[in-house]
Parts: sequence; structure tokens; C-alpha cells
Amino acid sequence: MNVLSQEKINEIRNSVNIVDVISSYMPLTPKGKNYFGVCPFHDDTNPSMSVSPSRQIYKCFSCGATGTVFKFIMDYENISFMEAVKKVADMGGIPINIGKVQKKQNHTELHKIYDLSLKFYINNLNTAQGKEAREYLKKRNINEETIKEFQIGLALKKDNLSKILIQKFKPEDALKSGLIGKNDYGYYDLFYERIMFPLYDLDGNPVAYSGRIYNREDNSKYFNTRETEMFKKGELLYNYHRAKNDARKKNQIIIMEGFMDVIRAYTIGIKNVVATMGTAVTDIQAHLIKRMAKEVILCFDGDEAGAKATMACSNELLKIGVTPKVIRLEDDLDPDEYIQKYGKDTFQRKIDNPISIMDFKLSYLKVGKDLTNSADGAKYISELIDELNKIDDDILKELTIKKVATEMNIDESLIRNHLETKEFKKPVLKKIEVPDSISKYEKAESSLIYYMLKSPEVITMYNNKVTYIPNKEYRMLAREISAFYKNFGFINEADFIDYIECDEDLMQTINKINKTNTKETYTLEEIDDYINVIRDYNIKEEIKRLTNKMKNLTDPLDKAKIAEEIVGLKKGSVN
Repeated sequence: MNVLSQEKINEIRNSVNIVDVISSYMPLTPKGKNYFGVCPFHDDTNPSMSVSPSRQIYKCFSCGATGTVFKFIMDYENISFMEAVKKVADMGGIPINIGKVQKKQNHTELHKIYDLSLKFYINNLNTAQGKEAREYLKKRNINEETIKEFQIGLALKKDNLSKILIQKFKPEDALKSGLIGKNDYGYYDLFYERIMFPLYDLDGNPVAYSGRIYNREDNSKYFNTRETEMFKKGELLYNYHRAKNDARKKNQIIIMEGFMDVIRAYTIGIKNVVATMGTAVTDIQAHLIKRMAKEVILCFDGDEAGAKATMACSNELLKIGVTPKVIRLEDDLDPDEYIQKYGKDTFQRKIDNPISIMDFKLSYLKVGKDLTNSADGAKYISELIDELNKIDDDILKELTIKKVATEMNIDESLIRNHLETKEFKKPVLKKIEVPDSISKYEKAESSLIYYMLKSPEVITMYNNKVTYIPNKEYRMLAREISAFYKNFGFINEADFIDYIECDEDLMQTINKINKTNTKETYTLEEIDDYINVIRDYNIKEEIKRLTNKMKNLTDPLDKAKIAEEIVGLKKGSVN
């Protein structure tokens, strides 16, 4: 239940222009009455999202994503409806007091376990037993302010955490957390004598730890929580919840490998930075990066492994239309080491002067090759062409071709002739896969509801002529539209979407309808046709039901009565 009235929510939405808000997240281009951009909610390379300033909604013609400014911010920033409302209210200068926004959590018990463990580890660090760990952190130039900001804690020698968790939670939930284990002797802590760096989900909740050795030798310097129900490494970016606002303000996000690199950058005031936590970048992470800022800078370790990771990450980003820039660090240093050795100003100059992704790849592809050797030279050019085919930036592609042609003393056409020609493709609507025998019925239901969202005239026709919509998800949505019109005396698509925003099933049905309906206008004859198709389906289903019923009857008079009903229904169907 919203703590704000529907009228207040509408006022907040109307206080901003959806075009202004969405264009602060992604580029939009005017075309006719609407604005278009590359949809951030699916693998889109052609501008398939339309933003309507008159209707104050957006719609993707490819994946069907639809909504108001609230829905866009919710999905883009992965936040709740009320958090999105608060953001828009701030943008529109409307003061509201909704108290502390409760974030939706799917793993309540696990979150409680991690909240308790975080307090437990932080307290350990501040005790007399934590003195050695505090001194170690001080030597690593991690001050008290940074310790508090990143909630750094300490796991001690004894099995204290396991005892607390078993007392307060169900043993099976405590084991699911990945913080404790069980053997023949009972429950035990999985983390011993390690400085504990919490790892967070996208909302900033602690969901795992990376524990670092500080007072002894060990083959595993870092020991991480295993993956759990709520901790999937490939779906998260370290520091995402802190970095997203700074990244959007600067329209720039810096990607690093390790959480210590991020923490070090934070200590010198560079806050628009996240880390992949040492894993190969996944498609999910790439999309999170894409949503954060237009300019993406990769700053991985300066060694050979870091170069390889830069190559892999850039290719994952290029797949979804992001052309990153690159920072390479000297002396094989990682960002943490580099900042400590050379200081803030030198590192900032690196950020201000990144190299293009193609300049990095040219350097990377030369490693281990003698370009004066014909075979190596041919291999270099062949690999370069493969990389050029991955980028969409025509200017960058052109500059690279000229540079390599001059460098290798070859004709530019030799490279151009081997490049793939990318033709512009219009967005293709994805059809909902349904059996052919009912496709026209589903189309009729979908189209009728599509126009109900736009016109009180169509709602009136639905109320007067449609007794039953066969498809349950369409039936529920049609009833909500009709009820909205009855209660408020008008229908406005943006208002209605806000009205049902928190009902995921209804929103998914609207998205489904928008996949297969694009025409804004209708005729009364079309609406009547949709209604007649639905009516025809209902009649045929009733005939089937009565026919099956008649088969089980023995009384000739009862059979005759049902037969008469069937004849009447068939006449109605023909008419």
C-alpha cells in the first residue's frame, strides 16, 4: 500500500518531463512527436525505445518494456517504486515525507543473518583482540574513516559467530549463509583470523565476505564466501550502490578488478568506480555497467593477466553497444599499488587521458609478433579486422584503419574490403508464440485491451458487449482498466500504469500487449471485430461444453433441450 495518495503520485509524475529524466540516463534523439533511444532493458543496438512527451510514457517496440518515469527509474536503478517516487519528487522540487523506504528483500532470513554478522565482525575489529588487524590496516593506508565507510570487520579465532547464529536462527538457514559449516563435532565458523571485507548486493545489503589474512602465511590470501541463494558473483558489481549516483553525475564509470582497488580509489575522492571482483565480466554485469554512464573506462591490473581481462571485458561490452576506453598502468601494478606509489594527481591524469579501445587492442595484438615478418604481419592485420568488426563507432574505425595502413605500409582498401557491412535494421516486433488455432482470439483480446488503455469509448464498448474474456491474464487487466475508469471517471495510460505499478503480473501483461500492438489509432469497426471474435470464441467453447454434457445424458428430453441450446448458439455464432 502506497503511503501517498494516487493524486499526489500523479502530481509528482507531472512535475517532471519524462524526456528530460530519461535523457539524463541515456541519449535520446527527437523524431516526429516522440524521442527515440537504444533500449537499456534488452540487447538493443538500434533505437527501439520511444519516449512520448505528450503521454508521459516510454515504450520499447522490441521487448515491450513500458511505463512511466517511475517504472523507468525502478528498472534502470533496480530500486523500489517508492524510492523512484522519492527521486522524481526531488527532481520536481516537491517535498514529501515517506519515512524510511523499505527495500524489497527476497531472502529475509539470510539478510538478517548478514546484518548480524556485519555488526559482529565490526565489533571484533574495535576490541583489544582487533589491535593487530587495525595496525595492519593502518600500514596499508586504510584509515578509520575508510574502515567505517566500507564496514570492514574482523573474524577472530573462536567459533563465536556459529554459536550466535545457531541460537538465533534455524540451523538450515545459518548453513545456507555460507558463514558457518557443520561436521561430526558440531557447527563451526568458516572464517578465522581474517580481516572481513563485506560484499554487497545492488541495493547495498551485505550478502558475502572476502576475508584477508593479516597475521600469518597462507596459500589463500583471500577467502571468499561461496555463492549462495542471494550471492551470485556474476550478477553483482562491487560498490555499485555507492558509485551509481556519482557515475551518473559525471556520466563516467571506471571499472576495476578488485575491491581493494575500489577502496583505494575512494580514499582519494574517486567515487565513480566499481569492481568485477576478479571474475570474467558476464552479460548481466555488462548491462549494469551500460546503465550507469555513457563513458566507460576499464582500469585493470597493469600485468599481462590484466591486459587479457581488459580484452575480454571490452568484447563483452562491445556486444551490447558500449565502446569503452582503457587505462593501462605501468610496472605491472594494480590500481591500489599504483595510487599508493604515484599518488592521486598522477592517477587522475590517467583518468583524464584514457586511450581508445582500438589503440589498446592494437598494442595487445602486437605482443609476441615480429611485424617485419610477413606471417606475423598478416596475422596481426587479420586479428585487427576481427576486432574492427566488433565496434560500431565509425569514426574510431576510420582512424584505426588509417593508422594501421600507414604503420604497416599497406593500402587502406585491403582492410576495408574485409570489413563486414552492417545494414541498418528496423526493430522487429517479437510475436508471442501461441497455437495457431487460438492466435486470432488472443490477438483480439490483446488489441481490445490495448485500445481500452487509450479510450473511454472502447471501455464503454467492452462494458456493454463483452461478458467474458477467455485468457485469464487479459481478463484481469481488462477488469482493472474498467474499474479504474468507473472509480476515477477518466482513463489515462500514464495514470493507470502508476495505479498498478506494484502489481508485477499486470505490468507484465501490459508489456506483452505492447509487443504485438503498435498502431495508436482505431476505428469502431475494428473494435467491433475484436469483440465479435471474442464472442465467437466464447460461443464455441460453450457449444463444446454442452456437447460433452449431452453425451453423458440418457433422458431424450434433456438431450433435446441441450441440442436446442446448441442450435441457438450456432445461429448466434453465424450472425
